[in-house]
Amino acid sequence: LQFLYFIGLVYTMSVSFADSDKIAEATLKIAAQEGMLPLCVVVLDAGGHIKVVKRQDNCGIMRFEIARGKAYGSLGFGLDFSSRKIGQRLGERLAFLSSLGPISEGRFVPVPGGCLIKENNKIIGAVGVSGDTSDKDEYAAITAIQSVGLQSEPSEPSPNWRKSTLGPVPKL
Repeated sequence: LQFLYFIGLVYTMSVSFADSDKIAEATLKIAAQEGMLPLCVVVLDAGGHIKVVKRQDNCGIMRFEIARGKAYGSLGFGLDFSSRKIGQRLGERLAFLSSLGPISEGRFVPVPGGCLIKENNKIIGAVGVSGDTSDKDEYAAITAIQSVGLQSEPSEPSPNWRKSTLGPVPKL
């Protein structure tokens, strides 16, 4: 957490490259242990800039954009909101929700899998994961963030994350 970003008139600490890389590696390790589909992991600093991207072999070609959108959307409101919470809170405000994609230039995906990274309850970055179900993506992100000694928002995955499914997956 060596870097400061100027946001308005406030300097904000940001996630280090070393921690970003550890989070991305931990996410992929967790996914392998859980038998998840190939993932893309994007770690952003507090200013929404890419620190680390890791994309596994055979990961879908849009997974980078989805993962980045989950992370970017989590940071976008300046609140303690994960992508899951944003989707829940805006679910009935469809006009506002539909405007966020164009406003963010496509970097807004309000489904689970985008988690804030916090240290001492201060937001220092975000992780976006895409490739499996959104609940499984979120589980991998939460577990990875916490494995490097940082806090995540949300702090707990969906209780039924293991049961989430994409349905039958065609063989490649």
